[in-house]
Amino acid sequence: MTSLITGIGGMVGSHLAELLLKNGDKVVGIYYNSTVNLEEALEKATLDSLVLIECDVRYFNSVYAAILQNLPERIFHLAAQSLPAASLLKPQETFDINCGGTINVFESIKMIRKQLPHYNPKVVVAASSAQYGASLTPENTPIKEDAPLLPLHPYGASKVAQDLLTFQYYKSDHLAGIRARIFNTTGPRKTNDVCSDFTKRAVEIERGKSEKLLVGNITTKRAITDVRDLVIALKLLSEKGEPGEVYNISGEKVYEVREIIELIKKNSSAKIEIEEDPRLLRPTDEPVIFGDSAKLKKLTQWRQEYPIEQTIADMLEYWRKR
Repeated sequence: MTSLITGIGGMVGSHLAELLLKNGDKVVGIYYNSTVNLEEALEKATLDSLVLIECDVRYFNSVYAAILQNLPERIFHLAAQSLPAASLLKPQETFDINCGGTINVFESIKMIRKQLPHYNPKVVVAASSAQYGASLTPENTPIKEDAPLLPLHPYGASKVAQDLLTFQYYKSDHLAGIRARIFNTTGPRKTNDVCSDFTKRAVEIERGKSEKLLVGNITTKRAITDVRDLVIALKLLSEKGEPGEVYNISGEKVYEVREIIELIKKNSSAKIEIEEDPRLLRPTDEPVIFGDSAKLKKLTQWRQEYPIEQTIADMLEYWRKR
């Protein structure tokens, strides 16, 4: 089977590529401004099994060419501007990438179907828990897929639009889009989230390059999924997911940010002191992010395999090697 991954140069995309290659797929990967060293992450891939294409998903012709030339049986649309803080500074760019890129993927399939009417790949679209926004209150969690979508920043709003575009293309054009609402996910190769920032800083403290761990709000609560569990869920959705449907992918246990810090301290050789940095406090921040994954589990029998203790230990080791 040929699988196309947009955003293969990110943490999730690179881990997903490893999984699919291991299972015998040919992988076509679209990348742009990668956050991961793809040569290192995919060093075991053969030239026959992996095709990498530099492509900005904001440009239709490039996306269309990549899909037409490879005709993948399934597409994982992961390419995104995925940072809430960055979306507050660059809302236009966030919408251009997240919504424009999604339109370009589906319009490419529509154009190809004019020549090949039976071409209709499964398209797993990486939506986000950020779509729920203000609905994520302690009394509403774990939140279900039918909760109101009330995003608190442009990133979340762009993901609402992306999610609804996927549904619209399913209803209007019968394209096989599946919406995967991904909750907090981390692991080796992750950058710019609490776990990656804190584990990286802990290693800098171990090496004497930093003195303290700067933190924002450490009372927020997050259910956390290891990326290696997430990519299995995405693969299962490409095989068993119902087109037009939406599925939460969330960790099963909620952790306060302060608990994550304690796990890092436990796995570090350094004495780690924390200090609040006002610059790290967001104007809006969900008090708890925790989803109900019952629909996904019933359909696919997916379950988490990586405990948070192993995730944190592996992330520390990742930074120590760099």
